[in-house]
Amino acid sequence: MDQSSGGAAVQPLWIYNPGLDLIVGCGAWSLPLLLFTYFATNSSTLAWSVAFYGLALFFNYPHYMATIYRAYHRAEDFQKYRVFTVHITGLVILTLVASHFWLRALPWIFTLYLTWSPWHYSGQNYGLFMMFARRAGAKPSTAERRALYAAFVLSYCILFLSFHTGSSSDPMFVSLGIPGRFSAIAVLPLALGFVVLSAYGFAGLAEQLGWRRLLPSLTLFSTQFVWFLLPTALSMGERLQIPQSRYSTGVLAVMHSAQYLWITSYYARGETSAENTGRWRPLAYFGILMAGGIALFVPGPWLASRVFHYDFTASFLIFTALVNIHHFILDGAIWKLRDGRIAALLLNSRERMASVKAEAGSQFAAGMRRVIGSSSGARLLRVSAALLLLVWGTMDQVRYYLALHRDNLADLQQAAALNAYDSSLQTRIGRKQLEAGKPRDAIVAWQQAVRTNPGDAAPRNLLLKQLTDQKRFDEAYQLTLQSLRYAPKDADLLVNHGILAEQLGHSEEALESWNQALRIDPSQWRAHLYLADELDREGKAEAAIPHYVIFLDEVAQLHDPPPAAELIATVLRLAQCQVQASHPEQAENSYALAQRLASQSGEKRLESFASVSEAELEVLLGKTPAALRLYQHALRLDRTLGDKRSEAADWYNYGLFLRDSGLPARLVYVCLLHSESLMEPFKDSSEFPPIVRVWEEAEKKLGGEAAYLRRNPKPALDEALAFNVR
Repeated sequence: MDQSSGGAAVQPLWIYNPGLDLIVGCGAWSLPLLLFTYFATNSSTLAWSVAFYGLALFFNYPHYMATIYRAYHRAEDFQKYRVFTVHITGLVILTLVASHFWLRALPWIFTLYLTWSPWHYSGQNYGLFMMFARRAGAKPSTAERRALYAAFVLSYCILFLSFHTGSSSDPMFVSLGIPGRFSAIAVLPLALGFVVLSAYGFAGLAEQLGWRRLLPSLTLFSTQFVWFLLPTALSMGERLQIPQSRYSTGVLAVMHSAQYLWITSYYARGETSAENTGRWRPLAYFGILMAGGIALFVPGPWLASRVFHYDFTASFLIFTALVNIHHFILDGAIWKLRDGRIAALLLNSRERMASVKAEAGSQFAAGMRRVIGSSSGARLLRVSAALLLLVWGTMDQVRYYLALHRDNLADLQQAAALNAYDSSLQTRIGRKQLEAGKPRDAIVAWQQAVRTNPGDAAPRNLLLKQLTDQKRFDEAYQLTLQSLRYAPKDADLLVNHGILAEQLGHSEEALESWNQALRIDPSQWRAHLYLADELDREGKAEAAIPHYVIFLDEVAQLHDPPPAAELIATVLRLAQCQVQASHPEQAENSYALAQRLASQSGEKRLESFASVSEAELEVLLGKTPAALRLYQHALRLDRTLGDKRSEAADWYNYGLFLRDSGLPARLVYVCLLHSESLMEPFKDSSEFPPIVRVWEEAEKKLGGEAAYLRRNPKPALDEALAFNVR
């Protein structure tokens, strides 16, 4: 319904009766219903999901059909709004078909639907607001009417900001990403404008009528406030997040639909009376709306999934969004209070009733008499079609009820028996199969989900994890390769594809995949690590260094960083690359960082390894005192670890360092002797013979003192650990 102009003589105020008009038509039930459903849905989400889906049969679906009925059942209206009834409708149908082939359009279509819904609700509230004001006898000036209309628009603008501020957590909603700071600043002048314009408009109406006859209009205005401004104020002030979908699929949609049926039924009754076409039959009218509403929403997704194997959930969302958008367009065109016929019936303007009665008769209806006539064949056709749609709608309700039982595998399988081509349903079945210890059945369910909707990331990721856990890397690789056709800009998918490509030896493909992931989403910090590791493995140390550095910089800013051992190992690989790329000073800093991280996290084994690695670097740089201290620090750590093999290797390397540095031969010998004794349990290993050979060479050089050291090595070992040079 749209804004009006002009005025009318004071007529009876109410449409049906004060109670029904205020509660349903003016939305007086809004606040208690919103509060009730908010707390009820938090305590029983499943029950209320089923309840709202069931209420759609009686309110939401019929309210869409009411617009179709209004626009198409009279030839005059059909021709008058031909642009909308034919051309726009044809365009919507083409979009509906095309979007089934181009699934990436779905989030944009659904975003348009969710964003447009509150605008549509606001327009209806304003139209009813002006209808009641004019029925009460008000003759608002142009300025007053514009002020009131602007107040409704501003309330929507405030909600629009709430919808599109920041990023979206819903994959079906594409947020404009308005900065939060801008929204917080913009809300204040918008709210102030709402208050000022409302006060100005109401002051003029109250001066004409008094506040008592404005009760319906005031109630509608409070409904607009409760529906849009109050939730927005709560979401911004208390950070109570209200999903955009609640404005279109929850109690708000039910109240809007009930309000719409309330006014359209009054209009249809008045039209029947004015045209003298027979007695008004409310049950027959509602039956037509209910059956027609089911026909708009139910058969399409079922046929698309059962016949063409299209994802039922995606198809249902497409139909939901586009039927709504068509409804918004058609509704905005056909309900105008400035239209003489509509004004005559809604404003009860007696001087116009005669012209309305003169318009009775419809060639369009005459052409449809075979269907809408009173013959037994026509009646049988209507009854059969209605029964079929009611059965279909009931089956849809049953399937929805079963599919929501996430913890009941039997119910989920019964839902799949009714329609298996549903990606989200198969995803839930797969999870339950895995919980039941049936990974093969889980894989089958997820494979069905991926075939049904290749663009759905949830089953794809679950299937990918299960395949990799079972080391079925070829299948996992093929899955990511095929999925990239449907989601080429999915950074997570690109990263996983790179890992699998690298696993199968496709190094160039892996590098390209990780680089592409970073071009799309620079925050994919793990891709830097994978790139660095692969470049390092290929001997491209210089190219690997910046990726290691970026990875570590990103990790340092995380609230939940990776395990310390993983970070330390990465720092050590960075240091090794810096050594290979002839950046010794940078390598020294990296080794020092690795030791510090290891010391802080209690990773003594890694701290020892980092110390030995840095010691080897210091030897190359000719920094013997520094190397000596690092070796000794590593050996002290080794004593606490209980790993004889690693300790033996470090004593062996320390002995070689002492020998090559020209330090006392007895210290060299005792280090090698201790290494040989620690390796005694592993003398069958390939590491043992070199230790023995070097130890024997040291023994020959030392001569007779070697026998003494064999008998009492401890003092010399302690001296080796405390030895110092300048």
